[in-house]
Amino acid sequence: MLEPEVSSPKREHLMATAWRLFYRDGFRSVGIDTILAEAGVAKMTLYHHFASKEELIVALLEKRDRELRASIVATVEAAGKSPAKRLLAVFDWLESWFGSADFNGCIFIRALSEYPEATHAIHRTAWNHKEAVKQMLAQLCEAAGAKNPVALAETLSLLIDGAIVAAHGTRETGSARSARATAATLLKLATG
Repeated sequence: MLEPEVSSPKREHLMATAWRLFYRDGFRSVGIDTILAEAGVAKMTLYHHFASKEELIVALLEKRDRELRASIVATVEAAGKSPAKRLLAVFDWLESWFGSADFNGCIFIRALSEYPEATHAIHRTAWNHKEAVKQMLAQLCEAAGAKNPVALAETLSLLIDGAIVAAHGTRETGSARSARATAATLLKLATG
């Protein structure tokens, strides 16, 4: 992961504009000229901060990764000391995210589908996020007493991604509740 560049107001404005456009319309369909016009900045400003559109996308994905994981951790911490409640809080976080006004699916799933080449920097950055979430889940599964925390985390990760796609498709939060109920059952089986 790249170290975040020292922030500047123009860089932050450019990133916020690019984020909004990419999250709404996709990466490949949004060109640099559109981002510059929407942000009201010159091309030189973009290239002062980012060598290319791909570098901008990677920076946005890394920023979003940090924000999402921090938000999940805060929800887990707020769930108290019970390891099972802490693990299931991830699904409560999903429900809250799905119900938010700006929910438009998973930017990392979108990046993986728009940049399917496994060696592409954008693909690798998106996959690194998925792996980091899976590692977080494995730690929560281990704390909850799962006999095979890595296998359970893998299954829960698939369950989460399925819930995200369903929520994006239906614009409803029910998939998070269904995923939570399934996760609770899987956790009982994994610790029993």
